Amino acid sequence: GVAAQRGGGPPPAPRPARQVAPFDLAGTWVSIVTEDWRWRMVTAPKGDTSSVPVNDAGRQVAMRWDAAADAAAGDQCKAFGIGGIMRQPGRLRITWQDDNTLKLEFDAGTQTRLLHFDRTAVAPADRTGQGFSSAQWEGPGVGRGPADDPRVAGGGLLGRGVPGGGGQGLRGGPPPRGIAQINRGGSLKAVTTQFREGYLRKNGVPYSESATMTEYFHRLPPHPNGDQWLHVVTIVDDPRYLREPFYTSTDFRLEANDAQFNPTPCQTSPPLR
Repeated sequence: GVAAQRGGGPPPAPRPARQVAPFDLAGTWVSIVTEDWRWRMVTAPKGDTSSVPVNDAGRQVAMRWDAAADAAAGDQCKAFGIGGIMRQPGRLRITWQDDNTLKLEFDAGTQTRLLHFDRTAVAPADRTGQGFSSAQWEGPGVGRGPADDPRVAGGGLLGRGVPGGGGQGLRGGPPPRGIAQINRGGSLKAVTTQFREGYLRKNGVPYSESATMTEYFHRLPPHPNGDQWLHVVTIVDDPRYLREPFYTSTDFRLEANDAQFNPTPCQTSPPLR
């Protein structure tokens, strides 16, 4: 009673993530492939690890890749796991499963991800292809955003040109210059763990179960022609197969509806020769 008279008492319950979202991600988005064609639209030759900072162990695994063996073992979806799904060409449908969970559905490989804003959510004991993603809003009014992260801000590593990215003459995709300005509207940060090993690229370039995936989702200002764009920066930290973090940036354009959303099974075409 005394605490209540002094203005104490329990703090108010946090508002649902859907209510405090600085922007809306719901809708169907189509990936726009303007770079990394040889790794995204087709299957590169075995052993092609160009622009991925693999170490010796990662290179050896890539050289042992065998698509037929994966299919025989039921591992056709290793290129469609958390480490590679954002780079698959196709469509991404985003909806709210509930007020604290975003649902991401990919037509490539018929994959589904859940981004959990509820801090009490616990990762399951069993690993899955998409793992467990903890999410939070960042940026103006909601906390520190990637503009404040020296790994992502325009003046940080990406501003100097990070290995493994597309754009700015690199392959794999650091965000464009001026990312700090893009982030003024806030961003969604997701950190994913508890996943099975898989492939960063269709040709067997690996990531391990020890890796951590960090993503920043930005809804960009509307283009003058009316197009709406989603920009996703992905950082893969893998002490087992990578010498340093691997950065990519991927762009999606909003579609009017989901009429062209067409889920297909995990399937990798034969590698180029």
